[in-house]
Amino acid sequence: MNIKTVIQIIRPHQWVKNGFVFLPLFFNGQLWNLTGIYECLIAFVSFSLAASSIYCFNDILDVEDDRQHSVKRLRPVASGAISIPAAYVIMAVCLLLSGLALLLLNGKATYELFGLIGFYYLMNIAYCLVLKRYSIVDVIVIAIGFVLRILVGGYATGIQVTEWIIIMTFLLALFLAFAKRRDDVVIYQNTGVKLRKNTGNYNLDFVNQVLAMIATITIVAYIMYTISPEVTTRMNCHYVYVTSVFVLTGILRYLQITIVNRQSGDPTKVLLRDRFIQICILGWLIFFLIIIYK
Repeated sequence: MNIKTVIQIIRPHQWVKNGFVFLPLFFNGQLWNLTGIYECLIAFVSFSLAASSIYCFNDILDVEDDRQHSVKRLRPVASGAISIPAAYVIMAVCLLLSGLALLLLNGKATYELFGLIGFYYLMNIAYCLVLKRYSIVDVIVIAIGFVLRILVGGYATGIQVTEWIIIMTFLLALFLAFAKRRDDVVIYQNTGVKLRKNTGNYNLDFVNQVLAMIATITIVAYIMYTISPEVTTRMNCHYVYVTSVFVLTGILRYLQITIVNRQSGDPTKVLLRDRFIQICILGWLIFFLIIIYK
């Protein structure tokens, strides 16, 4: 075992998903608040370490299945680079450091944050052990995890999270999770290999219809958000709806990657590699920066 294999098992590239912790600070117009940034960073680190602990646990449980997979067989536990006892130690250390990180907030919403991250942790332990076997339930759990990220960011900074950001986060996470399930179905149809035990409960017709439905609901909900009197008044701008262009274009691009290119297996890698989606996100962020921080 070396530093490289430890980094592989804790998967720091997946931490980009925990950037949702910063959204309450961003939308509340406090992005330049150094205290708020510090609080969000602590929450981000704590959440990321808890997630890494879960990744270790998942690799331990799935070690035999991973060894049969063309890519996952290279994971540290499956390849033998890290022993199962060592993986448990790394898992425990990540969880301990996650809890210790929260103590740096000097008691601000510490109990609430322990509760939220603790709930996320237990939910994902249950997911690894049982819940991932049940279709639909598995993607709902993933979507709830993203909502918890938002709530953690809100409690860490003392910012009240609106129902709009919760709804949009849940829908977007649900969309990405089903896109990933579609990739599993395609691989199963082409190779006969089930990447997940519940893959047989999905098929392309079902997943395609669900993706179309969620994409439609997400876009409509986002447009309703942008023209909501509450939002336009709070931001003092009646042009928030213009950001819908970036959301619509980004979703269409992701559908193209999912259905045409069939490369939606890892949403994080799509985000880190696809320039088109990166431009959509950057444009969306810049427009909101102008609206909120003008």
